[in-house]
Amino acid sequence: MRTAAETTEVRRPSAVRALTTLLAVTAAATVVVELLNYWYAPEQEFGLAVRTGWAMLRSLGFLVLIGHVNRGRTVARPFGLILAVTTVFAVGRLVVPREGVPALPGLLGFGLLTALCVAVVVLLYRSDAVGAHLVRHRKSLVVEGGTISWREIAPKRPPVTGWLLTSRVAAFTYSPLMLVPALVAGGSILDGRLSAVPAVLLWFAAGVAVSYLVLFCTAFLMRGRAWARRFLVAITLGVLTVDLPLCWWLLGVDGLIRDGGPLVAAALLALYGLRRAIRAGEAPSPA
Repeated sequence: MRTAAETTEVRRPSAVRALTTLLAVTAAATVVVELLNYWYAPEQEFGLAVRTGWAMLRSLGFLVLIGHVNRGRTVARPFGLILAVTTVFAVGRLVVPREGVPALPGLLGFGLLTALCVAVVVLLYRSDAVGAHLVRHRKSLVVEGGTISWREIAPKRPPVTGWLLTSRVAAFTYSPLMLVPALVAGGSILDGRLSAVPAVLLWFAAGVAVSYLVLFCTAFLMRGRAWARRFLVAITLGVLTVDLPLCWWLLGVDGLIRDGGPLVAAALLALYGLRRAIRAGEAPSPA
């Protein structure tokens, strides 16, 4: 017979339930707003289709974030911040057409989505109930006393601040933010601009290489290595040095704004997170 204690479920705080509902609404709004932008666009070209598809994929990011919130994972805060900021930039760059004024439905949708993203960030960082809920770490297989169990384990690395986690998550967006405009530029090859082939291939290779560099760097960054912090700054500057000129050359000023803007925002957030982590008193070891 099951006791009452066994059948009692722990009810999540109302702020956490409100946050999960808000995230679901934001995921749906992302899809709707992107479809509106694409529908009202004067030219439904290849580049717009690629950018729209990438922006719509962010709705899956909000669903992943719901899972982190439900499990009370500490990574939910930095992940939510990066997702909200880059979503606003990703959608905003598609609202304004190359010529003329934006369509009213697109503007209204962008305003609604921006308000939803701001509300997500406010709940993540300003709600005490949400902050008290997001304290759990990932679960893993643990072998102890001859038995195998699946339970939460504390990370072996030293404790890190939320801003350092924010820098890590922001850095992970570098690769996709480089690959999307590279794919858009690949459309120019189909239009007969064969001279762009080496540059586009270089762009793709750089985007893939950055993903591995960031993965390697942030693994040591979370362990408090001073050289990893400097290495992340170098990666950030290198990414901007490669991506922005290629955006301007292959995609023009329009591409520089639409595709370079979100990358600049992510880079500034990563660097700001590092600065805040240092000010918070993190003293990385020199080893």
